[in-house]
Amino acid sequence: MNNYYMKMALELAQKAQGRTSPNPLVGAVIVKNAIVQGTGYHQKAGTPHAEIHALRAAKDHSRDADMYVNLEPCNHTGRTPPCTEAIINAGIKRVFIGTLDPNPLVSGRGVERLQAAGIETVVGILEDESRRLNETFNKYIRQKLPFVALKVAQSLDGKMATATGESQWITGEAARHHGHGLRNVYDAILVGIGTVLADNPSLTCRLPVGGGRDPVRIIVDSRLSITKDARVLHLDSTAPTIIATTANASAERISYLEKMAPVLIVNDGPKVHLPSLLKILGEMEITSLLVEGGSHIISSFLEEKLIDKYYFYIAPKIIGNKKSPGPFDFTVPLPLAQTLELINLETLVLDRDLLITGYPDRKEECDVYRNY
Repeated sequence: MNNYYMKMALELAQKAQGRTSPNPLVGAVIVKNAIVQGTGYHQKAGTPHAEIHALRAAKDHSRDADMYVNLEPCNHTGRTPPCTEAIINAGIKRVFIGTLDPNPLVSGRGVERLQAAGIETVVGILEDESRRLNETFNKYIRQKLPFVALKVAQSLDGKMATATGESQWITGEAARHHGHGLRNVYDAILVGIGTVLADNPSLTCRLPVGGGRDPVRIIVDSRLSITKDARVLHLDSTAPTIIATTANASAERISYLEKMAPVLIVNDGPKVHLPSLLKILGEMEITSLLVEGGSHIISSFLEEKLIDKYYFYIAPKIIGNKKSPGPFDFTVPLPLAQTLELINLETLVLDRDLLITGYPDRKEECDVYRNY
């Protein structure tokens, strides 16, 4: 039954996807005499944690009960008081935990506090699932860098558009709906200026029920070539558009564009240095980033080894023509042994299209990356 109740906690935690950043997704279930007495999940940063919601729901039934929570209860005061003290005061008898807090500065301290109070703790219930649920938080809390995912929509023969530039729509409605679901849960979305000039996208989240939550829009524009009438500069959205450029950009253009959107001066030089940009975004508490650019920006992220997860939406179409662009434009040939391989693959059929998700096989960094 331990797995059953932990799965329930994980499902509760998922309800807040895209709403808790920079905090993790956490669900809690309180069980006594094989009856669920209370449940809760963390709904938004700065609000009560999952454990507190569950304890409030269970009321006096918490005494001598079991608690299931997918992440180690906190033992420090942040925006809210420590959950360990609330658990102790409520008289919980046992706490089953999915995984320890990934923050090396606090990992294990919640368990130690509970054990010191005489509460039995069991760690590692559905541990892989618990880690995967909070893959963005796990990276951010360790490295203060956003978790970077790449989204590609392509034909069966690896084309993102026809030779004449036609790309709307390669994939069908179900795949596009799923893609907007990603925009709903990632903190920010990034494209290069080439995509803005070619497609003039809005980069908003357009889901049928409630419309979803717009991500922060990041435009990589080293020369500030964006036009004043670009859609991303004139949106009725709660999320801002941010333009990332270099110190080489025209001061006049910077001053002009700053009236419409924040402009980040990332570095000197002809191109935006992507690792530096990610560091700045991390300092802004942007914990996750969805890259949806064209082949140039995609290849730049891949060459810098900055991508943590891949989403490939594949339509059963053959576009052909060697001039039709694909997602990657590497110019240096690599031997097969040095090519990137994806691991932990999952597939999902979306009407006629296929979604393949996977993670880069970074053998030298397996302790960090395989445990997302």
